[in-house]
Amino acid sequence: MRVAVTGAFGYSGRYIARRLLDAGHSVLTLTNSLNRINRFEGKVQAFPFHFSQPELLTQTLQGVDVLINTYWVRFNHRLFNHDEAVANTKVLLQAAKDAGVRRIVHVSITNPDIHSDLPYFRGKAELESSLAALGVSYCILRPAVLFGKEDVLVNNIAWSLRHLPVFGVFGNGDYRLQPIYVDDLASAAVEKATGERNEIVNAIGPETFAYRELVETVRRLLGLKRPIVSVPPELGYWACRVTGLFVRDVIITRQEIRGLMEGRLYVEAPPLGATKLTEWVERHKDTLGRHYTSEIARRVDRFSEYQSN
Repeated sequence: MRVAVTGAFGYSGRYIARRLLDAGHSVLTLTNSLNRINRFEGKVQAFPFHFSQPELLTQTLQGVDVLINTYWVRFNHRLFNHDEAVANTKVLLQAAKDAGVRRIVHVSITNPDIHSDLPYFRGKAELESSLAALGVSYCILRPAVLFGKEDVLVNNIAWSLRHLPVFGVFGNGDYRLQPIYVDDLASAAVEKATGERNEIVNAIGPETFAYRELVETVRRLLGLKRPIVSVPPELGYWACRVTGLFVRDVIITRQEIRGLMEGRLYVEAPPLGATKLTEWVERHKDTLGRHYTSEIARRVDRFSEYQSN
């Protein structure tokens, strides 16, 4: 097949593109980072998104059998926001239909909710509805949290445990999450690309953690003794804001804290991935968290390759 992947020079898109190439498919990528290092030895041709020129985007997608979409933003910022991401994604989906793409695999989130006042989960629900009404065969994958060598969340938990005097957990930390290995998600995306029926799949890993338990597990596997304490969510947010000034990043937003504490990263479903976070951390404990991973730096720097932890 000829497959278009959004963000093949980024995080999850990179793993998906590699899986597609290994399976013998032809791959192109849509990206905002045309000048970022391309490690695919010329096998993945890069094109701009052209959100403001849908006819060019449709032209790029001519002859494509499947679109695998990972495009999104994590939080609202002066450089990007959820409303823009929703509008852009709708343009992309319509362009795929107009180009004759036969199937779309779309990466969403666990527990999207059109009635939520959290823009991340509301926006994801709006896009799922748009895709379902598009009239193109689709599969929606709903991961909770991804982990891998280019990861932000788990790496920065490890970084905090290594470098800060204490780790604060929002509230009692009993809200749950189900991390999935990024390459397990990529494997599922490639498998679903060859399907035909419309489906929604919760893409979760084989282990479920309470948030405090996750932090304690990472601490234990890294052989650290850093204190872990419960803090009021607002105090925890401001502590992260202050730390963010030093690392020049948005560590976490109020909306992300609420999403965690509302249990939106947990579902009652069988695991899709097989890779255990505990075993992965054990294998990477010597390098995990040695360096901070900045979300903002990745968004601003459109040239450098995503660094592995």
